[in-house]
Amino acid sequence: MGIGRYLTERFMSDKIIVYGTYLTNPPIERSKYFSKVDISDFNEIVEWFYKIKPELKNVVLLNCAAVNYNCYAHKSDLSKWHEVIHVNLLGTFNMIRAILPFMREQNYGRIINLSSVLAQKGVAGTSAYAASKAALWGMSKSIAAENAGKNITINCLNLGYFNLGMIEQVPEELQNELKKSIPSGNFGDPENIYQAVRFLIESNYVNGSSIDINGGLF
Repeated sequence: MGIGRYLTERFMSDKIIVYGTYLTNPPIERSKYFSKVDISDFNEIVEWFYKIKPELKNVVLLNCAAVNYNCYAHKSDLSKWHEVIHVNLLGTFNMIRAILPFMREQNYGRIINLSSVLAQKGVAGTSAYAASKAALWGMSKSIAAENAGKNITINCLNLGYFNLGMIEQVPEELQNELKKSIPSGNFGDPENIYQAVRFLIESNYVNGSSIDINGGLF
C-alpha cells in the first residue's frame, strides 16, 4: 500500500468524501469518486476537475502522486530523469494551477504537497527524485505569498521513512542501515502523516512551510 492509498482510506474512515486520481491502479476499487488522470497532462486534469467542480466546497488538495528513478547522474537515462520531474513537480503544479482559481473564488483552500527527506540528505542515485521534491519548497513559498489573502494555505510535508510505500523497494539490508540513522531505530507509522495533514487543514496561519516528519533522522 502506498501513502496516497493509506491517506485515502484513512480520510474515508472519518466519513470525509475524497475525490482522487490514479494512473494505473485505482486506490479504492469500490469508490466512484476516483478517475484515471495523467497529472502530467494539464488538459486531462481540467476535464476531470470540471466534472466534479459542482460538488466541491472548501477544497483540500493533497498532492501525493510521485514516481521514482534511481541512477547515478552520470549514467542516467535522460528520458527517465525528465519523467520524474514531469510527474512529481510539473504534475503537482498542474493540479494546483487547475484548482487554485476555484479556491480563490471560494476564499478558501488548503494545498498540501508531499515532499521527501531525500531532498535534504543527498542520497546517491536519487538526483531526479530529490530535485523534484526540493523544488516543491520554493514553489510553495511563492504560491503562499500570492494567495494568503484569499484564506488559502500551501505547505510541504517532508516525509522520512515509513512502513509503507516506496520503502518496500529498498533491500532489507539497506533498510537496516537506514534505521540506524533514526533515533528510535524504527520506520514511522503512517498515522503520523495523517495527523500532520489534519493539522494543516485546520490551521490558517501555517503557510509556505516545510515540515519534517522523519523521527529526528540525521
